[in-house]
Amino acid sequence: MNIENYMREIGQNARAASRLLAAADSGQKNKALLAIADELKACQEQILAANALDMSAGRENGLDEALLDRLAIREQTIEQMVEGLEQISALADPCGEISDMSYRPSGIQVGKMRVPLGVVGIIYESRPNVTIDAASLCLKSGNATILRGGKEAFHSNQAIAKCIAAGLKSAGLPEEAVQVIETTDRAAVSAMITMPEYVDVIVPRGGKGLIERISAEAKVSVIKHLDGICHVYVDDKADLEKAKAIAINAKTHRYGVCNAMETLLLHESLKEEFLKALAEVYWQKGVQLRACEKSYASLKDVCSDPERLKPAEDADWDTEYLAPILAVKLVANMSDAMDHIAAHSSGHTESIVSEDYSRVRRFLAQVDSASVMANASTRFADGFEYGLGAEIGISTDKIHARGPVGLQGLTSQKWIVFGDGHIRD
Repeated sequence: MNIENYMREIGQNARAASRLLAAADSGQKNKALLAIADELKACQEQILAANALDMSAGRENGLDEALLDRLAIREQTIEQMVEGLEQISALADPCGEISDMSYRPSGIQVGKMRVPLGVVGIIYESRPNVTIDAASLCLKSGNATILRGGKEAFHSNQAIAKCIAAGLKSAGLPEEAVQVIETTDRAAVSAMITMPEYVDVIVPRGGKGLIERISAEAKVSVIKHLDGICHVYVDDKADLEKAKAIAINAKTHRYGVCNAMETLLLHESLKEEFLKALAEVYWQKGVQLRACEKSYASLKDVCSDPERLKPAEDADWDTEYLAPILAVKLVANMSDAMDHIAAHSSGHTESIVSEDYSRVRRFLAQVDSASVMANASTRFADGFEYGLGAEIGISTDKIHARGPVGLQGLTSQKWIVFGDGHIRD
């Protein structure tokens, strides 16, 4: 296969399909989404069989448990895909929405219309459910999309791609509106990110190395986040039952995800009974604690096992573990906690647990991350949980889109002007 020619053809087809999608009405797009959902249900056995091939190859190739967890498709996974499609079909279509209309002194009327970005390229690793999430969000927002999944999920992605193509065809939309790259050659990625004539924006989803490479080499705009170094701060005014549940869930609900807590900040008054009770639960769940000097001094009396407890090093405060490892630090007050977050956060998600409303408001206002929470687990930083139906990714940038990127984040606005024969003097 000549990768350059293949990718150019893919790009040309995507550009042509994007014009047709931009003209499609909400009913036609919703019909396609529901048809894809029906195809997923009808082809469940084939999808699971394809995923079994990928899982077997992944184990043979030594993929770690976190990556295997991301790769796995279960019956529940397909049910969630279907639910996401149904939710997105029920959401308001942002395309064509007109806002901020006003008359100018000249007599013209000026406003903004929401429009698709055009062609969105998605580059991702491991998670085959991203194929359906990305396709559905791009479809509803009127964008054509080019999907390049990781080689470890090749069979799963191709099985899902057949369902998408069948759903588009049954709704009278071009199958080229969603194209899943049929090669694992890395040259396809290089071609995709350097085709500004065909691709309008790139969304990389995967490890830091992948995202850094895409950001450095891309000739089109990139929606991205590099790390998910998420913090939970437990205040001395916290309800400790709530705090315990949140701290456990934020870390142990799933390890290999970007919204899992990586650093727990505790008010120093909690260094005895609460910290030790929390540590016992973490150890029961197999979590290793990397503790600051003060918290280590408190915990070493109850645990001397280095597999469970280690002194924290400077690098621990800047590490996204994606594993059952948690950095723990005692802080003097909320200001100390916010200073630590400012110095070490990746700008993804932070949470405060406190019953002091004034502190909560200050934390929400002053912590500069894409999602800032009060009395809730960081695991809620997710497009599905935010009511977006699904997400195409998380952005920690501050321009265009920030946080979970759903339908609105996949559109832009253009100025529109209404006149009645107006000419400028």
